[in-house]
Amino acid sequence: MDILAFYDRISGGNAVPATILSMSIMLLAGFLVTRITKKLHLPNVTAYIVAGILIGPFCLNLIPSHFVDATGFLPDIALAFIAFGTGEFFRLETIRKNGIKVFVITIFEVCTASILVFGLCYCIFGLPMPFSLILSALAAATAPTSTIMTIRQTGARGQFVDTLLQVVALDDMVSLIAYSVVISLATASLAGKAVDLYGSFFPFLLNIAVFILGGIFGYLIYLFMRNRHSTDNRIIIAIALMLSFCGIASVLNVSPLLGCMAMGAVYINLSDDDGLFKLLNYFNPPILLLFFVRSGISFDLGSLFASGKFGAYPLIVVSIGYFLVRILGKYLGSMLGCRLAGTSRSVRNYLGLALIPQASVVIGLAELGARTIKGTMGNALMTIILSSGILYELVGPGAANVALYKSGSYVPEDGSTADQITESMDDIQEKEADQIPAKADIQSGKKEAKSPENNKQFGQMDEISPGKGKDKKSPSKKKDKSEEESSKKAQKSKNRNSKNKEKKSKNGDDRFVNLEEKEFEEDALEYFENQSKPDVKTKKSIDKKNSDKKNKESKKHKKESDRDNKGNNQ
Repeated sequence: MDILAFYDRISGGNAVPATILSMSIMLLAGFLVTRITKKLHLPNVTAYIVAGILIGPFCLNLIPSHFVDATGFLPDIALAFIAFGTGEFFRLETIRKNGIKVFVITIFEVCTASILVFGLCYCIFGLPMPFSLILSALAAATAPTSTIMTIRQTGARGQFVDTLLQVVALDDMVSLIAYSVVISLATASLAGKAVDLYGSFFPFLLNIAVFILGGIFGYLIYLFMRNRHSTDNRIIIAIALMLSFCGIASVLNVSPLLGCMAMGAVYINLSDDDGLFKLLNYFNPPILLLFFVRSGISFDLGSLFASGKFGAYPLIVVSIGYFLVRILGKYLGSMLGCRLAGTSRSVRNYLGLALIPQASVVIGLAELGARTIKGTMGNALMTIILSSGILYELVGPGAANVALYKSGSYVPEDGSTADQITESMDDIQEKEADQIPAKADIQSGKKEAKSPENNKQFGQMDEISPGKGKDKKSPSKKKDKSEEESSKKAQKSKNRNSKNKEKKSKNGDDRFVNLEEKEFEEDALEYFENQSKPDVKTKKSIDKKNSDKKNKESKKHKKESDRDNKGNNQ
């Protein structure tokens, strides 16, 4: 189907209808595929890339190529929104607490992943050195979108989450600086130019200048937002300044990622207002959808399985190798960095799993790289990054969820953390052993409560119902009643033990602890019920006091009557 001829026929040569129809098809295709991936518990990024492949030139061919070429600005704008949202997590108060630790962890996990990927591509697959350097620089980055989405879905909090967010933001910064230096070296090498010291460090200095400029734009946003504005005006001001910065970065041929990250960090530290970030989160989904669908349209399926086009191995082999080796580098590097930084065991063991996702930032950088180096190498770069990105989006969010769960950063629906759920049977037995002295303490409390000293504490209860003490019972009846109560208690404890055994056999040892606690509550309740009933001695003392009081009053009354009689006689 010649889609371009169809668009020309219905539009009469006007490009506007083709552009509008292409955007609507991309939005609808991305939305419809998410209905499928949602049932498979896959992230939306995967759905968007798959939708782009389906409507792209290698499947349905619904989008004209000139539309893809005309929307080359989408990667810059999408990266700007992603980076600005990442800057929210660069709070100075958090950086002061974990700044050195996060820096050490980031350096080790970035360097380990980059070195292993470079060795795989250059030494094993025999790819050109400039291309291998570009892939090694991209291997350092982590997708903040997938990580933040997983954290929000689980509601995870704590030290592990704070460390993870700072490492993700910082390694994207390091990856961008390394990428800007490497892409300039690769461009000069491919053009046959000599690489000098100035040419190597100029991109680094340029990115530092853009970073400072982004901080200035963040301060401008803060100044504009100090006055009260409506929600619509707040969004308009923020997007206007972000697009202005993207235009300046595009003129300088620099990625806006680093500057927009500085923009978000400066604004959040000056205003402490996360409301603007929430507003932009409602605005940017269509932009991100168009960006990822467009990336899927650019996916070259033909070169993925063909060998000999670029290197000795098919790109599918290179993509899988890049996928596996980067995961290994991230995990080993983060573990080594955490050990040197002295972090907790939960951070050391599971941080590497949470750093697996890689799609949003890397796809944007790959788009910029393919636009810079062009040709077969540019297409190969996009093919490797997109194919591995699909794998990362299939595995990454699940791995991040496991890392958050195992580190105890969020509480599941049953109310227990991962560390509590995975505890061993030895811990359960220790809990049962600890319950035994507690039960003995309650039993001893019952005995102590029968002493006269403890009965004084409940004197008010005794005085509330003193009439009950008037009923006097013979010693034989008391003995029969005490024997009857002891037999009832014995029967009650026997029933409780049988219930415990049945529950323990059906539901496991973990339910036994709860039944023990319930038993202790029943014993405590029975203890207080017994205290509310005054014993025989207390009743006798109350009756004696009442009788003595009546005798005194009768004597006093008799004396007064005798005195009156004597007066009358006189």
